[in-house]
Amino acid sequence: MTTISPPSATPRAIEPNGVSTGLRRLLDRARARAKAQARTTEGVWVFVATAAVLALTAVLYIVNLTVSGYANVFYSGAAWAASQSWSAWFMGSIDPANFITVDKPPLATMVMGLSVRLFGLSSASILLPEALMGVATVALVMATVRRTFGGAASVIAGLVTALTPAAVLIFRYNNPDALLTLLFAGAAYTFIQALESDKLKWLALTGILVGLAFETKLLQAFLVLPAFAIVYAIAGHGSWRRRLVGLTVSAIAVIGASSWWIIPMTLLPASVRAYVGGATDGTALNLVLGYNGLFRILGNGIFSVVGVTAPAGAATMAASTPSFSGTPGILRLFNSEMGGQIGWFLPLSLVGLVAGLVARFRAPRTDLTRAAFLMWGLWLAVHAVVFSFMSGVIHSYYVVVIAPAVGALVGGGVVAMWRARHRFPAMGAVLGISLAGSAGLAMLLLDRTPDFVPGLGVVVLAVTAMTVPVLALRPSRRLAKLQLAAGGLALAMLLAGPAAYAVSTMQTAYSAGSPSAGPSTGQMSGPGGQAANGGFAGGGGFAGGSGSGQMGQPPSGGQSSGPGGASLSTATLDYLVANQGTATWLVAVSDSTTASQIELTTGRAVISMGGFTGIDNAMTLEKLQGLVASGQVRFVVEGSSGMGGSQAGGQPGGQASSLSVSSWVTSACTAVSVGGATTGVYDCAGVVISASTGAATVGG
Repeated sequence: MTTISPPSATPRAIEPNGVSTGLRRLLDRARARAKAQARTTEGVWVFVATAAVLALTAVLYIVNLTVSGYANVFYSGAAWAASQSWSAWFMGSIDPANFITVDKPPLATMVMGLSVRLFGLSSASILLPEALMGVATVALVMATVRRTFGGAASVIAGLVTALTPAAVLIFRYNNPDALLTLLFAGAAYTFIQALESDKLKWLALTGILVGLAFETKLLQAFLVLPAFAIVYAIAGHGSWRRRLVGLTVSAIAVIGASSWWIIPMTLLPASVRAYVGGATDGTALNLVLGYNGLFRILGNGIFSVVGVTAPAGAATMAASTPSFSGTPGILRLFNSEMGGQIGWFLPLSLVGLVAGLVARFRAPRTDLTRAAFLMWGLWLAVHAVVFSFMSGVIHSYYVVVIAPAVGALVGGGVVAMWRARHRFPAMGAVLGISLAGSAGLAMLLLDRTPDFVPGLGVVVLAVTAMTVPVLALRPSRRLAKLQLAAGGLALAMLLAGPAAYAVSTMQTAYSAGSPSAGPSTGQMSGPGGQAANGGFAGGGGFAGGSGSGQMGQPPSGGQSSGPGGASLSTATLDYLVANQGTATWLVAVSDSTTASQIELTTGRAVISMGGFTGIDNAMTLEKLQGLVASGQVRFVVEGSSGMGGSQAGGQPGGQASSLSVSSWVTSACTAVSVGGATTGVYDCAGVVISASTGAATVGG
């Protein structure tokens, strides 16, 4: 008898745990549908609470927004230039005639430039886009957390993120970190979508958002990549080959979105593009790898690593770092400079991370909740390590990009510990002790400024400590409302300190390049602990207005003060405007902050010869002579750091010229007096320059 065997079936792909890939996908999709249904049945309270958190965020970030005037005039000047010239908009130039750019890629100034172009130049048109970015960031964090940790966790995450002092500051200011944080939050949302839906388009969008973040603040954008790459490799759907394809697609998207400014600015001849500020040779690639890249992490050590000579003034910049953010070390994020900006919930976020991972320990490999904990945890860990130990220039407000991760981990972790009490009653005590520990940290942070809301720290600790015994009780229906009230009260107490910082920040007029939220800890000068200047000896040091929101006026006293010691009065500016004639630029000054202030006051293009720090090699003697000879420049401010003078600390100015610009200007041009007073301005009209020798004579 002949036995006929059935045709052999094609073997199905089997994952290491013995479950077929197809079945795994069905199970994952079923879980996703179940979670979606759970989200819709959470009740109206989640919708109402979400709306309330976003309304509170809008109040924090928008009310009294114009108190800082133009805020950081360095970027406000670039935004004005972007509104006047599309080429300046693309390049990120300080002036519409494209002499030099800011020391960052242009995406952040592009957004502000479009706002100024649409609504006119004002404090509101500069700062309102930043505030709206903040509201959008909180909304994205809440949406991401809700998909993975639930509605209650999303509300907690939104409150923690919104009230983080660094976030309140930066989303009321015009530094690029606001856009950077928004793009990070957007990337987190699309990444979770990629894990949940198993669609490559979401991975590609994640890569695009990270690439756009690169075009906002260069290499700092890539600090989130380890979190995304590692989590997708672990928790992505399908075989390892499919996950490798997904990572490749995302990497291509990152590279493509990171190149749209770098490549053109590298390929364009120097004669037709602006000098890239912050770069020792004026190129975009040098900016990426040097001043705004590896120099930020390694400090002056990067120059010995790559075997090049450190630029003039590098030692001065590196020496400024401790005054901005304290000495590098494992506790840097809790020190006097950074602790009040981000430290409040850091320990609780770490406890929440551990609790979340333990709770999902036995979950399938592709479990979305565990993947989210890993993503936020790696996000926080990478940034914490880099910010704690980087020896280059770091400002305390950089930590704003940690706020979404801290908020998500606190929200998800607290909810995970709350739910775990029913299986492990001791988890209630762990939750209570964790909250009390955070209250103790809050008291320590508040005690650094004893005159600021006296006694608040003691109240926070005392009230939170009283909730610990209630939370430690075995959960039951009889105690449910009492324990819920105790947990809510403890969280409210923990938010009291950041909320007080937020109110202080809303009332303070900030300026320059190194602002700090909340009360002054005595480490930095100026309101709110802000730097009295732009952070470096060459970065200007004045507010964009008087703090009343009135635009177009120089600081009190009618002076537009530059860091090199030059001071241009209102009368001097009026003289320059009246006598500019056909010159392209109103005047040439040492640094970009001074140039921006004059531009915002007069509405005329100004040359920044030395960039933000005043030490860039943008202006050589030959270049200045050529601009004078062609009639594009008539007036030059003498005696400031960008003209071959000296930086604070004895560092020489960054001019590569056989004859210093300063010496040439004072010898060849005529000093300008206004009302019988010297101005520091020299008039180079009528100077004839020999084409063969470069010697200057007055004539013609």
